[in-house]
Amino acid sequence: MKHSRSKGFTLIEVLVVVAIVAILAAIAVPSYKRYIDRSVIKTAQSDIVALSLNYENYYQRTLTYPTSDYTDTAGLTTAFSGWSPASDSSDFVFYTDGASATTYALKAKGQRGDLAGCIITLTNDGTRSVTGCSYASGDWL
Repeated sequence: MKHSRSKGFTLIEVLVVVAIVAILAAIAVPSYKRYIDRSVIKTAQSDIVALSLNYENYYQRTLTYPTSDYTDTAGLTTAFSGWSPASDSSDFVFYTDGASATTYALKAKGQRGDLAGCIITLTNDGTRSVTGCSYASGDWL
């Protein structure tokens, strides 16, 4: 009489594989989220640099910076039609703080998740700072 071997996996083998996958996911998911958040921060930094070019262009034409403080992204895109942020509006809100004829401070404030409270700043003298971000502090990434 021939004995036939059953084909397949035992319950223990399946549980070991599930445990390994769970451990890998526990490591990979937070790493991926951090990677995504850092890329969103980089995009916001690029948007601020592009906006600063509009401010400098304005200065070259008028010999003063815009003196209005803009409280949101919509106000800035209306005032500077040549600037449109690549950042998703749910990620960062762009605004100005302390604008005068000789100075400006461009800022982007994070709006969601780990980005909430993250403030990226660029001033007319080129000073760059990041505060309140879990992935960056001090100078830009």
